[in-house]
Amino acid sequence: MQLVSVERAHEYSSSLPAEPQQQSPQVGGRGAGVEFRRVVLVYREGLPKALDDVSLAVRGGEKVGIVGRTGSGKSSLFAALFRTAEVSRGRILLDGLDVAGVGLRQLRSRLAIIPQDPFVFSGTVRENLDPCGRHRDQQLLEVLNQCHLGPAVHAMGGLDAELQHRGRTFSLGQRQLLCLARALLTEAQVLCVDEATASVDRRTDRLLQKTIAERFRHRTVLTIAHRINTILDCDRVLVMHAGKVADFDTPAALRQKDDSLFRRLLGREGERDASTPAAGEQTPAPPPPRGRTSPDVGV
Repeated sequence: MQLVSVERAHEYSSSLPAEPQQQSPQVGGRGAGVEFRRVVLVYREGLPKALDDVSLAVRGGEKVGIVGRTGSGKSSLFAALFRTAEVSRGRILLDGLDVAGVGLRQLRSRLAIIPQDPFVFSGTVRENLDPCGRHRDQQLLEVLNQCHLGPAVHAMGGLDAELQHRGRTFSLGQRQLLCLARALLTEAQVLCVDEATASVDRRTDRLLQKTIAERFRHRTVLTIAHRINTILDCDRVLVMHAGKVADFDTPAALRQKDDSLFRRLLGREGERDASTPAAGEQTPAPPPPRGRTSPDVGV
């Protein structure tokens, strides 16, 4: 199974065309606005449209939650924005500039992502946080403390402590916090959170949400939500369905719409939460069948 990496390395180095690295005008200041204009994205010929005539505008500094069922096009929005997949039709504007004409290095330096599966590689904590060596130790320690990782890294031996394969030295939640610390070190105007809390406990979920709210207060944040309750405080909610925009409005407004897909999703999640016992709470035993007496239980 490990030899698959050799096959991939050979394919990437010899078979795939290189991404264009043209220079271009710099993207503007903090809190960049993002606009999709009739965007169509198809990953491969013969496949259905991942994004189908998507049009929406996110104001600079706005916090937008993105929800929808699996395959609705949520992650495809990020793929198109980062240009890991080129759109078939339409335009995406970042601070008024068409991203198709922006060099990938300049474009991606203004974007940051916290992925669903945290990407941590073998090496030191320092190398994972700052691969290009652009920041001082004090800055690295500061973001670790802001992400509640300072004590854990100190106990390991500091910034030069070695991480095991895929970062297994850390728990899954700590790896997500490390990805957040890496994002904080960038000059990103737009933070994309791709279901980062899908596999972490609620305490880590709260830490992530709190740190994002504090540190990206004046920047644009796009959050794909695994738990709908985590985006109820967003400025607006985008609901995707079959590659199209189904709803895009404030949470309060969508709750009031009888035909809102968001309202139906919220109702289903509430039913699941009501049927799931809270942490540490035991599910009550069913009552004994009628006509029988349950045995006494010692106190």
